[in-house]
Amino acid sequence: MPSTALILAAGLGTRMRSRLPKALHPIAGRPMVQHLLAAATQVFDRAVVVVGPDMPGLEKAVAPHATVVQAERLGTGHAALQAAGLLDGAEGDVAVLYADNPLITVETLRRLVAARQEAGLALVAMRPANPGAYGRVVTNAAGDVERIVEWADATEAERAIPLCNAGVVCAPAKDLFAWLRAVRNDNAKGEYYLTDVVALAVAAGRRVVAVESPEAELRGINSRAELAGAEAEAQQAMRAAAMAGGATLIQPESVVLSWDTRIGQDVTIGPNVVFGPGVTVEDNVEIRAFSHLEGCVVKSGAVIGPFARLRPGTLVENDAHVGNFVELKAAVLGRGAKANHLSYLGDAEIGAGANIGAGTITCNYDGVNKHRTVIGAGAFIGSDSALVAPVTIGDRALVAAGSVVVEDVPADAMALARGRQVNKPGRGFKGKQPR
Repeated sequence: MPSTALILAAGLGTRMRSRLPKALHPIAGRPMVQHLLAAATQVFDRAVVVVGPDMPGLEKAVAPHATVVQAERLGTGHAALQAAGLLDGAEGDVAVLYADNPLITVETLRRLVAARQEAGLALVAMRPANPGAYGRVVTNAAGDVERIVEWADATEAERAIPLCNAGVVCAPAKDLFAWLRAVRNDNAKGEYYLTDVVALAVAAGRRVVAVESPEAELRGINSRAELAGAEAEAQQAMRAAAMAGGATLIQPESVVLSWDTRIGQDVTIGPNVVFGPGVTVEDNVEIRAFSHLEGCVVKSGAVIGPFARLRPGTLVENDAHVGNFVELKAAVLGRGAKANHLSYLGDAEIGAGANIGAGTITCNYDGVNKHRTVIGAGAFIGSDSALVAPVTIGDRALVAAGSVVVEDVPADAMALARGRQVNKPGRGFKGKQPR
């Protein structure tokens, strides 16, 4: 029978002091809710997301998955109940997940689903190093769950219980929504707690079981500090995966990766390298210190940096070199081509073996539109040249240093486009000499 992941994402993130909905705050360059959806859709047949009113950005971020609106924020039980119109009476299980628990793994979700097959309701629990204000999971002598008690309502003895609730539950749809309708708000916060369905399931004679998972993947994210902690966990895991896959990270703790970074074997990454979303690095690449890459592909044998910036739409072909303080945007740097110093190459196509001298720029924007520069194979662009697009430099052409090129240069030709030097005797500097 089809199963559903019901994701609660209506939170405002008040403690984050942000106008951005909490679920849209990113981890490793990806909104929290998208991390959760990526895991959930590997386990469940469909996903439904509960959003707050006036959250068009969130609805766009979770598309094409269905959304329902929680107009009033009256607690997690109330939020889940908003999906009754879509799911009440449906066949199959519903698992209620939280957008601010974005690091829960596919493995944990699969164990949750499997545990539900052996019980009337399954939940996820953890044993955090600092239980703090988490709700406690109260079990019986057989280890089955009897109830969840929120910290605000717990006795001192209950607060001493180390097993804590992660908030995630899974039950048959028809049972879950029946229990949700029976939840009351007579508690310290006056809210409808999703966790109260546990006691209702027990009262209905259903067995309730807990699936334990590590705190690192279940931590709630309600503040900037907690967001930073989750980012650190995610970065550590991605760095470990990159090294296990055959990459060398000279100073791993200084490298920042994105959720979709793809790094091949025998890649060497220097300190303080940042990968934004959408980067693929093939085998045998060296990325030197303080480089920043985003939305680009780096082919085998290339050398990047130090202090290089590759912006979206960039392709660095095999054995090409991008040196210090060189920026590429929507550019192709051909096989074996070199841009080693202090250049901006935007909206450009540079042929194989071309050499781009220091200080070269492609003038790609006229104030209204972007234009493209094409540099042929084996061309040599002298230092401090400005190529005013649209312009084509032919194969093996030579552009003399300091030229401003506004017309196409034929293959095998030399372009010299600069004012003639004039010296004026006796007109030297007459000001005060520096000490």
